[in-house]
Amino acid sequence: MINAEIAKVLKRLHYPLEVMLTCMRWYVAYPLSLRHLEEMMAERGISVDQSTVHRWALKMLLPALNKIFRRSKRPVGKSWRMDETYILVRGKWKYLYRAVDKGGNTIDFLLRAQPDKAAARRFFEKAIAQHGQPDTVTIDGSASNLAALHDVNAERETPVTIRQVKYLNNIVEQDHRAIKRLTRSMLGKDFRCARILLGGIELMHMIAKGQMQAHEERNPSAAEQFYSLAA
Repeated sequence: MINAEIAKVLKRLHYPLEVMLTCMRWYVAYPLSLRHLEEMMAERGISVDQSTVHRWALKMLLPALNKIFRRSKRPVGKSWRMDETYILVRGKWKYLYRAVDKGGNTIDFLLRAQPDKAAARRFFEKAIAQHGQPDTVTIDGSASNLAALHDVNAERETPVTIRQVKYLNNIVEQDHRAIKRLTRSMLGKDFRCARILLGGIELMHMIAKGQMQAHEERNPSAAEQFYSLAA
């Protein structure tokens, strides 16, 4: 049975769901361009142009799959490691805020145009709204991240413990690499496109790390878990 949210999307589409989900998984799991996907589908006897795949990703499937995944994401720990990295979008550097717990599980992410206190605060507010308040947040020497956390603490009865210990953030810095390795094919996209595609990449990365609650006794593969979001 197809998920109700995916069923709404399918009313506007004319390709088999299996074909669309396969394209979406390949796109967010591997460093492939839209042209690569068009050629790979053609080799399998399926005619679909790259603009169609792009439309599936941005306007329909990836936003819906992300929304569904959020409801089945495993709880994360209360000790967070937060850092920002940079992504080149249409020739300009944009800033991806990310956090993982001490076990390496992704907590949240947010793409912003500027690396400032407002961006860092928006990230923390988003992450806390989704996962609850952490006990500790470890950051590097960033003054804007520290100021944002102080602002967040000013509004809470129980403040978050802040640690500025760079070596403890190695785990999130290493985790950045898995995401940035897949962003090369989106360099020409605009900010909105990059934000949606990054969401899909982060989604597949979380599934690969075992962050999706499985409803079966067996241990399904990452691909099977991705496809099950539509069921």
